[in-house]
Amino acid sequence: MTHAQNPDRTAPELTPRDRGILFTLLIATFVVILNETILNVALPKLMAELRVSAATVQWLATAFMLTMAVVIPATGFVLQRFSTRQVFLGAMGLFCLGTLVAGLAPGFELLLAGRVVQASGTAVMLPLLITTVLALVPAERRGAVMGSISVVISVAPAVGPTLSGLILEALPWRFLFLLVLPVALFTLAYGARRLVNVGEPRPGTLDLPSVLLSAAGFGGVVYGFSSAGEGPEGWGNPRVALALGVGGLSLLLFTLRQRALGQRGTPLLDLRAFRYPMFSLSLVVIMIAMMALFGGAILGPIYLQGIRGLSSLETGLLLLPGGLLMGLAAPTVGRLFDRHGPLALAGSGAALLTLSLWGFSTVTATTPVGALLALNLTLSLGLALLFTPVMTTGLNPLPGHLYSHGSAIMSTLQMVAGAVGTALLVTVMTGRAAGLRGELSPELAQLAGLHAAFALSAGIAALALLLTFFLRRALPNPEAAPAHLEAQPAFAADD
Repeated sequence: MTHAQNPDRTAPELTPRDRGILFTLLIATFVVILNETILNVALPKLMAELRVSAATVQWLATAFMLTMAVVIPATGFVLQRFSTRQVFLGAMGLFCLGTLVAGLAPGFELLLAGRVVQASGTAVMLPLLITTVLALVPAERRGAVMGSISVVISVAPAVGPTLSGLILEALPWRFLFLLVLPVALFTLAYGARRLVNVGEPRPGTLDLPSVLLSAAGFGGVVYGFSSAGEGPEGWGNPRVALALGVGGLSLLLFTLRQRALGQRGTPLLDLRAFRYPMFSLSLVVIMIAMMALFGGAILGPIYLQGIRGLSSLETGLLLLPGGLLMGLAAPTVGRLFDRHGPLALAGSGAALLTLSLWGFSTVTATTPVGALLALNLTLSLGLALLFTPVMTTGLNPLPGHLYSHGSAIMSTLQMVAGAVGTALLVTVMTGRAAGLRGELSPELAQLAGLHAAFALSAGIAALALLLTFFLRRALPNPEAAPAHLEAQPAFAADD
């Protein structure tokens, strides 16, 4: 690995063809990520109309997350084995099919099946986009393009709840899917016509034991932590211990098998990416930040709706400016990264993240809405300054044959970190609130629980701040891989 403090400013500009490829994938990724959060505020209405309990309806979110955790680890193999067009058409086709099934579902079971099919397509799109960027964009210019990815990742989830609230004000819940379907079909048709292939696919066989171990490992860990963060039993739920035990053992066996397969060059998920120090360090920083972010994303609406009494739509509107700020700031952050490297940007972002989360740990039932908005904007700006530099720093040093595996590892562990952070912070909140119920009113006990959880979240973010001081700009070393591997593009076939 080589370190470059003054990267070459003469890296070639993207061709119109390459820009078209990236634009198509950005739009598709925005559509599928928007769908992840669009259903959250509709769960109470679905409980009433489908006549299911809170524990049952929660599976619409849990099953989506589990499917993502099972599918994403396999995308490293999929992106190398199949062409860009094949992967895109398959992913968007699954997403459109799932959206149609969910929109027409007569009952809960088919609605759940539709969400699982949607998630299968969604899981492929972000690794496909990241891998394509790594394959097409010179390392010296990736920051600006990765900033565009940050726009998609940040704005789509922020718009989802607001859009959902607006739709549910006037239309039945089915239109959460039926209004997305035409956009998804147009994106599929546009991509089928305009998208061309990048690189050459590499032959390989799918290792079935690795797939099964990956599904049991990542699925078990995500399900275990998700279950711990839901319901009154928390960590006392026997399913939590069983899921985490099975998941942990499966991940150990999965790791050992990937190391063995890596010697033959045919792993499902190539763990040799961890040999690159900046990739490993950046991954740890991102996971820590995701733990704080996902937990905060759960705690914020609980405070706004449970303590402040805001409606779902009002909550979405209050949180929307933060997502838009992230989207506006991300391209500038990416360009600054290309010029100056990660240290100042990521350090500033982690500091703002820590301060804003600590600020949320001091809010009361009468904190002005303007102050809440300011805290959320500070949080969003911190995330904008943090994610693009850290993600680009981690992926930049990887050689071509590890692009798809690096993006799959990063996407998978972000999801695992989100589940861990949510479970941890919800446990702290409920435990603190339960311990104070005899001394304080229910509202003040819940507020004290939120304070404790936000304070822990700030502490987690402070750990990310410390680690950002070790980040350095890193560029690929052509000698990092055998020539017969390095000469092969990351994935997918030529036009």
